[in-house]
Amino acid sequence: MIGILGGMGTQAGLDFCNKLAILNRGKIDQDYPLFLLYNKSNIPGRPESIGIHTGKLSNKANNKKSKKKYLLVLKSLVKGCQLLKKSNCKFIVIPCNTAHYWFDDLQSKTKLPIINMPKEVFKETKKKCKKNSSVGLLATEGTLMTGVYNKFFDKDYNLIFPSNNIQKSSVNKAIKFVKMGKVKLANKSIQPAINYLIKKKCKKIILGCTELPIAIFAFKSFKTIKSSKVFLDPNLILANAAMKKYKSK
Repeated sequence: MIGILGGMGTQAGLDFCNKLAILNRGKIDQDYPLFLLYNKSNIPGRPESIGIHTGKLSNKANNKKSKKKYLLVLKSLVKGCQLLKKSNCKFIVIPCNTAHYWFDDLQSKTKLPIINMPKEVFKETKKKCKKNSSVGLLATEGTLMTGVYNKFFDKDYNLIFPSNNIQKSSVNKAIKFVKMGKVKLANKSIQPAINYLIKKKCKKIILGCTELPIAIFAFKSFKTIKSSKVFLDPNLILANAAMKKYKSK
């Protein structure tokens, strides 16, 4: 059984579950994959816990206040993983990009394997983009500043982010609107950021916050999502990786 640690945010977790089911659509109920979504929406805010709203990236190693916030999130994530383990899940996925800042510490405290979303996106990018290509990244400020994608991409690709102004006026607003259920406003808000990255000649654009595929693809078919020549959808990529692991068990 696939363990899904969601709630970061809830709409994104449900989007992941939907894609997981569609990828392995069955003729009868019993053909679908077994999965358990733990919508742990009470996990402390990830951006707030890395100092994003103070304009500084928290130094969890040297700053006591930052370390306390970091550990509170880690503790909550660990509890979520423990519940999924007790429920007989064989591995875990986390449909939240920013939460992967905690990945290494979380994996060390969790006996079940956790599929790393940014790593899977990198593997998919290697199939579709030549080395040294420019790749756009739309994400939370927390994801950008903690480098959870840079960790995998910097050696082979040139990651391009929106300008600070566009990040705040376009990306941040779009993410917030999805969380509020205002998908049409989110779709409109994200367009300037997309245009910015296209002008920067990005070969692909990673939708590096799991709210963003909802903003962009909400009114389009699943076939359109799968065949997109511009966007890389981490939720879809993670769902594919989860199904591959699930079928190998």
